Amino acid sequence: MNKGNKVILRIIGILTGLLFLSPFYIVVINAFKTKKELFMDTLGLPNSFSFDNFVEAWKRLDFLSVFFNSLIITVGSIVFIIIFSSMAAWMLQRTKSKLSNLIFFGYIAAMLIPFQAVMLPLVRVMGNLNLLNIPGLMFMYVGFGSSLSIFLYHGFVKGIPTALDEAATIDGCNSWQTFWHIIFPILKPITITVAILNTVWIWNDFLLPSLVINRPGTRTIPLATFFFFGEYTKQWHLALAGLGLAIIPVIIFYFFAQKHIIESVTAGSVK
Repeated sequence: MNKGNKVILRIIGILTGLLFLSPFYIVVINAFKTKKELFMDTLGLPNSFSFDNFVEAWKRLDFLSVFFNSLIITVGSIVFIIIFSSMAAWMLQRTKSKLSNLIFFGYIAAMLIPFQAVMLPLVRVMGNLNLLNIPGLMFMYVGFGSSLSIFLYHGFVKGIPTALDEAATIDGCNSWQTFWHIIFPILKPITITVAILNTVWIWNDFLLPSLVINRPGTRTIPLATFFFFGEYTKQWHLALAGLGLAIIPVIIFYFFAQKHIIESVTAGSVK
C-alpha cells in the first residue's frame, strides 16, 4: 500500500471516528446548557459549564439507588454465569459420550432462539412462581447468558491437555479440586472475555428489566432513564444530563477493563 492510500484511509478513519463520537458530543455539551441555550444553539458550546443539570437529574433519577440495583444484578448474574458455565463446559468437553454431545448442541441451539419468542410465556411462568424483580431477573440472565458462555468455555477447554486432569487425579484430587485448582486458573483469558461480554449486555439491557421489574425501587439504570425521559422529554437539558449520568459507569468500566480486553483478545488470537 502506497503512502497516498494510507493517508486516504487515515482520513476516512478519522471522519468515521468523529461520526461515531458526534452523539456523545451532543449529549455532553447540551447537558451543561440551560433550556434556553439548548434550543437556541444545539451544537454550540455552553456559555458556562454548570453542573446544576446533573445535580437535579441525580436527585430526580435517584441515581445512587438505580446504580446499586444495576450493580447487584450485573455482578450477581456474572458470578453465577462464570461458575456454572465454566464447570458445565469442562464436564461436557471431558465427558466423551453421546449424551454430553447432545446437551452441548442443545446449548448451541438455544442461542438461535430469539428472546422475543419466549419472553411473554417466561414472564408469566416467573410471575406464577413469584420470581419477578431482582432475584427473578438474575435467574433469567443466568439462563440466557449460559449458552454463549458455555460455547466459549467449551472451545477454550479443548486446548487444555487432559494430562493435567489425569495428573491431578493421580495426586489425589477429586473432580471439584481438579477444576478449581488446576483448570479454572487456566481459563482466566476466556473468563475475562465472558465477563466483559455479559457485563455490557446485562448492564445496558432494557427489554428484560422492563418486563420483569414492577417496583420503582428496583429499577435498573436503563429502565430508570426510560421513565426519566418520559417525564422530562420537554426539559431536554435535564434529560440529557440524566443520560450522561447513565453512561458514566460504562465508560469507567471500559477504562478499567481495557487492559484485560486487549489481553483476552490477544490470547484468543494466539489460541
